[in-house]
Amino acid sequence: MSAGKNSAVTLLRTQVKVAIEWLEGVVADLTPEDAHWKPPGTALPAGAVYAHAVTSLDAVVNAVLRGGPPMFAAGWAGRTGLSEIPPGPDPAHPGMPDWADWSRRVKVDLAVHRKYASAVEAAVDDYLAALSDADLGRTIDMSAVGFGKVTVEFLLNHAVLGHAFSHGGEIACLKGMRGKKGSL
Repeated sequence: MSAGKNSAVTLLRTQVKVAIEWLEGVVADLTPEDAHWKPPGTALPAGAVYAHAVTSLDAVVNAVLRGGPPMFAAGWAGRTGLSEIPPGPDPAHPGMPDWADWSRRVKVDLAVHRKYASAVEAAVDDYLAALSDADLGRTIDMSAVGFGKVTVEFLLNHAVLGHAFSHGGEIACLKGMRGKKGSL
């Protein structure tokens, strides 16, 4: 890759595409039984982890970074394949929401949710395609979830790229606990 004016965005766009493809590869053979299996302890069911990963990707890119509604609250409302959307931040209680109760209630229609995920992934790529390297330095206040003021670059690296990889690994582990192939 040549060092062009948007080389950082080009690299991030490639990394995000790979991370999302990897996540989708991990969930490709997830069955409804696997998705809704309630693991011991405090681990979340795989379907809830996948739903959280995709809806968070939607919210971070479409609401936080673009400043519009997330797709699950707009054009995809009622069509995400989820019985309910994960809880979002509560301004009265800064920090990350507790997904434990939701994760044990939510029902995930995997075929429908994958269609929504595909639309979210396309929207993410469209957003990244329109960014310049200079845009990566824009500051966003994420105090409501405990991050304080961060840059677009931080959110893309942590809440998009890292999020896809970490939750994909979590799902791979849950599949392995059920005797299925995780990711390798």
